[in-house]
Amino acid sequence: MRYLSTRDTDIRASFCDILLEGLAAGGGLYLPESYPQLTREDLSGLRRLLAEGGYAAVGHRVLSLFIDDIPWDDLLAICQRAWNGQVFSSDEVVPVTELGDGLWLAHLSEGPTAAFKDLAMQLLGQLFEYELDRRNQTLTILGATSGDTGSAAEYAMSGRHGIETFMLTPAGRMTPFQQAQMFSLDDPSVHNLAVEGVFDDCQDLVKAVMGDATFKREHRIGAVNSINWARLVAQVVYYVVAWLRTTTSDDQQVSFTVPTGNFGNICAGHVARQMGLPIARLVVATNENDVLDEFFRTGVYRPRTPAETPATSSPSMDISKASNVERFVFDLVGRDAARVRQLFAADLPEQGFFDLSEVIGRVHEQFGFSSGSSTHADRVATIRRVHEQWGVTVDPHTADGVKVALDQRGSEPMVVLETALPVKFAETIREALGEEPELPERFAGLLDAPRHVDELTNSPEALKDYIRGHRNPIS
Repeated sequence: MRYLSTRDTDIRASFCDILLEGLAAGGGLYLPESYPQLTREDLSGLRRLLAEGGYAAVGHRVLSLFIDDIPWDDLLAICQRAWNGQVFSSDEVVPVTELGDGLWLAHLSEGPTAAFKDLAMQLLGQLFEYELDRRNQTLTILGATSGDTGSAAEYAMSGRHGIETFMLTPAGRMTPFQQAQMFSLDDPSVHNLAVEGVFDDCQDLVKAVMGDATFKREHRIGAVNSINWARLVAQVVYYVVAWLRTTTSDDQQVSFTVPTGNFGNICAGHVARQMGLPIARLVVATNENDVLDEFFRTGVYRPRTPAETPATSSPSMDISKASNVERFVFDLVGRDAARVRQLFAADLPEQGFFDLSEVIGRVHEQFGFSSGSSTHADRVATIRRVHEQWGVTVDPHTADGVKVALDQRGSEPMVVLETALPVKFAETIREALGEEPELPERFAGLLDAPRHVDELTNSPEALKDYIRGHRNPIS
């Protein structure tokens, strides 16, 4: 399997090369040159494999379709170390439950930081360590987070040989629990940096440093954000597993509603659908920061400014520049890299938007996308409704998904991807239910733990200087 860039289809690279590289030269994102296909026979085999070997066995089989430069047995061992009952609080890794009225919930928050990001990050940590040891190299991870990516990445990378992590956060924009999860981690190889602004400012800094080829090469900079294809392909696995656990036949259609801000979570669903997984619809659920909802309704992609990006009660989705949209647009325009380059490298910076309304019909009919958004009042009401009607407490981001899913249900099962445990967003849970969310025992005392975080000026040069001054020699 070879990989090309959304902005340059002449690039051809192996999986392990792009694993360590992150962003492609010229600012593009990597995708496979074609999507491997899942036949009905394949799906039947995966159903048996899930029953016999569990999540890791299915993950191995799916990933092997995309990875041909890691030996079969080594990849299986990597998957088994990443996805098991010792790392995740459920042996199923991703349990799926039926709420009622055709609505299902895929529980993606059973990992060590109680967020769906753990599912990809635990694999990524294993892959990085494996490949770095194989090459006798080191890696400096540079990432940005709006809430959950940071802690999931830091917990997955902490203590791994040859890896150092620098993680940018928007100052004051995360919940107290999210901040405590990240900033309480006392590890000399982990550096937390608070940047004045919003998530997009942090993401822009990461991209600016990634775009400096000399600095990137000198400091061996890699990425854990969903710009890294390895992270996204890991997320394809839970679509396959959720589909298997929701269906009883190998041609049964299922729809997914996905709370998303950076479009990585649902872009993995797009990949799964392109592979032939029987997905009827992919429903994008946003909050008040509705750039994606606008795009999937109208075809106009218009990122907002920081001033137009309000802080909300589902903060991990307070994103106005959805990086992974570029991967979908690449497929939407027939994999025309020149067109993608024009849209993202010229039209977007010059105009502040681009308009693909002429192909909005294909977005809905060929690719199966629809969208919706919700407000704080919607979230509170949905959390209360799900608790009263089905006895389940969901976090505000999942509530965004449930609200939109209830609005857009069809005849097929509708699976909402849960994103995090409610304890991460206690203030909104108290408002909705009048009680504290359950605190898992493993997080006792977290909010009172000492913090380790530095402030950083919103400047690429300041970030480079910080990395130069704080990057530790790694043996």
